[in-house]
Amino acid sequence: MRTESAPSPAALRPRRRGLCPSRLVLHLILLVGAVGMFAPFVWMVLSSFKTLPQLLTRPLSLLPEPWTASNFADAWAALPFGRAYLNSIYITVLIVAGGILTTSMAGYAFARIRFRGSKALFAVVLVCQMIPKQVTLVPFYLLMSKLGWVDSHLSLIIPGMLVNPFGIFLTRQFILSVPAELEEAAMLDGASRPRTFFRVILPLIRPGLGALGIIIAIDAWNNFLMPLILLNRTELFTVPLLLSQFQGQFGGVNYGLIMAATSLSTIPMLIAFVIGQRQIISSLATSGLGGR
Repeated sequence: MRTESAPSPAALRPRRRGLCPSRLVLHLILLVGAVGMFAPFVWMVLSSFKTLPQLLTRPLSLLPEPWTASNFADAWAALPFGRAYLNSIYITVLIVAGGILTTSMAGYAFARIRFRGSKALFAVVLVCQMIPKQVTLVPFYLLMSKLGWVDSHLSLIIPGMLVNPFGIFLTRQFILSVPAELEEAAMLDGASRPRTFFRVILPLIRPGLGALGIIIAIDAWNNFLMPLILLNRTELFTVPLLLSQFQGQFGGVNYGLIMAATSLSTIPMLIAFVIGQRQIISSLATSGLGGR
């Protein structure tokens, strides 16, 4: 009787794939693109530590000679940066909190509640996502003027909380990926639809909501057009709007202050992106799997 011998350990080892030229070229292209996008940020941060004579005589030099941190102190004291930071922080926090709640509720309605005209209404939401803000700028300003919200943070907070077509689409896709049987089981146990939404659906899509919150926060923090049109008093300015005033005041005198002020303005969103980048990538990669 013929017996088969056990495979040798060498045969059980996974075969190493050779270096594929196409993958090597792809990685080189991605590396060049990453360096090209990251280099201006590095140059900006390093330039904020340079003295004004070095910036004027050797503007393309990379490392500061000598290093100085006075640009950051001068930039913080030149304009009310602290007040602008507080304005941007609390506006961003309110927009994120309200935006996540309203978009998740709307996304739940489109994903789970069947009503007449739901598909057409969802198509309208998607179309609104494709309309540039500049197109609606004049009617939006007239509406804020009628409400008395011009030169007030309400004109930034309330629309930011209520109007987010991309967030509605994203949360709808997250909710569609949740098995409907879990929701049906909760309702059979006597849970109402609002309780099912808050106790079952929201905990299950928490990673997606975290990624959505970071996306909303970056958009709210970097918003420049609407504060420029709606805000007039300096004490109400956000960080991007204050930076424009900074450039108008010091643009031709001290580039080090401008670089330092711009570096300071990127710190909060840079920290938020570094913390949540994995959630953003994984959530955007899987958000379309449950759609229909």
